[in-house]
Parts: sequence; structure tokens; C-alpha cells
Amino acid sequence: MVVATPGLSEDQLKKAVKALLKHVAKQHAGAKELFEDDELLHLIVALKKTPQQGRKDKPLRIPLPHSLYDFDGAEVCLFVKDQKSGEGHKAAKKRLKAGQAAGVAKVVGTSKLRTKYESHEAKRNLCAAYDLFLADERILPSLPKLLGKAFFRKKKQPVPVDLRGGEWGAQIKRALGATSLFLTGGSCLNLRVARSSMSEEQCCANVAAALQGALEHVPKRWAGVQALYLKTADSASLPVYQCLPDAPQRIASA
Repeated sequence: MVVATPGLSEDQLKKAVKALLKHVAKQHAGAKELFEDDELLHLIVALKKTPQQGRKDKPLRIPLPHSLYDFDGAEVCLFVKDQKSGEGHKAAKKRLKAGQAAGVAKVVGTSKLRTKYESHEAKRNLCAAYDLFLADERILPSLPKLLGKAFFRKKKQPVPVDLRGGEWGAQIKRALGATSLFLTGGSCLNLRVARSSMSEEQCCANVAAALQGALEHVPKRWAGVQALYLKTADSASLPVYQCLPDAPQRIASA
């Protein structure tokens, strides 16, 4: 594994990953009934300056060496548009039955989101029922209103997939083998990078790959990073890297 950043060493990363995994194991041992057996690890990238570009609803896909989801065991829900042509809700269900939508447990059309999942409670229950949500990329602009705040609080925004072609299985597999970077317009980036059930080596490799991919979209790349943290959904943030704030420029006296 190579950490392709000038300010972060492999040793720093290994120590942080080891400490967080140890913390998760200790929590589970002390109060196992309160925690999931397999928790997601998040990488928080704090930026020196808020990027000038606005938020984007379509996330950026960053491939990971070790998938966050078991291709056979992940509970995946797919959101599709409702239409009478051959690529809407009914067509998606047919593909699911035919095995062409590998890994997808449920298909939900946009009309169902407007009716069956209209209430806040129904949205929360839907959010909690699946590990991962995918969506036809053509309906992404309409989903924030249809899904409400529950999905965004839980960092379960749907990952876009291209359903215009016939390779649905390949598209879904690529989505399951990557993490998503959401550009929110704020000064922090939050990426799912690993699971507590992974080995330290797998976690480190995923963190390095996610960081390298995220830096492609950070102004000034590594020079624009203020700090890095690792955390689970419920833990405190564990510092991985921090730098001193940039010194303010002095105004020369006349």
C-alpha cells in the first residue's frame, strides 16, 4: 500500500486505523446489544477553504480495492423511474427476476416514493431496511424531495447507476465496489471507506484509495487539506493528520 500524499505516512495511517478498530471492538465487548456487529468507517477530509463550486447531487464514484458490500449478502434497493417504455419499474422487476440486476433485493419506482413512502416514518423505515441504495441517474434531481432528510442524515444517498444500456449487472457491481464522494458545498468531505470486520491492511488500503480519489476534487489537492479524521457513525473523530492554519498575510506598511 502506498499513501500518495506528501504529508501523511503509512505509519500514521496504520496507527489511526488500528486505534479505531480497537475502539470499535471495545464498544462491542462492553455493550454488544447497542452496536452493529459490522460498522462502517468514515474518512472525514477537512478543507482549508470552502470550495467555490456549489453542491452537486450526483456523487462521484471512487473505486476501492476492497468492497464495502458483500456481493452475495448486501441488501440493495434500486430506485427507477416509472414509464411505459421498456426501462421503467415493471421492466426493472423483470430484469431482477431474470438475474440481470444482480444483488438488488427490491425495486421501487418514483410513484411509490410519492405514495407508499410519503410519510416521514415510512421514509425512515425504508432507509433502515437496506444496506445500499442505487438509483437510475436520470431521476437523481427528483430524489432529495422524494426521500426527505433521513437518507442524507444517515449518509445513504442513492448511488447513481446508468440503466440505459443492457449491462445492469456490471453497473451494479461497479457501484458495490466503490465509495461515493458527495460534493455538498461545505468545508468537509465525508466518505465511507471500510468496515470494522475488515483487516487493518484492507482498511488502510481503502482509506488510501479513497483519499487519493477525493484529492482529485480538492482545490490545490493536498495543499488544500486542513485535517483528516477517521470515525464510525457513532464514535468521536480520530485525528489522522492535521496541519497548522495558513498564516494570515501581513499588510506592508506604507
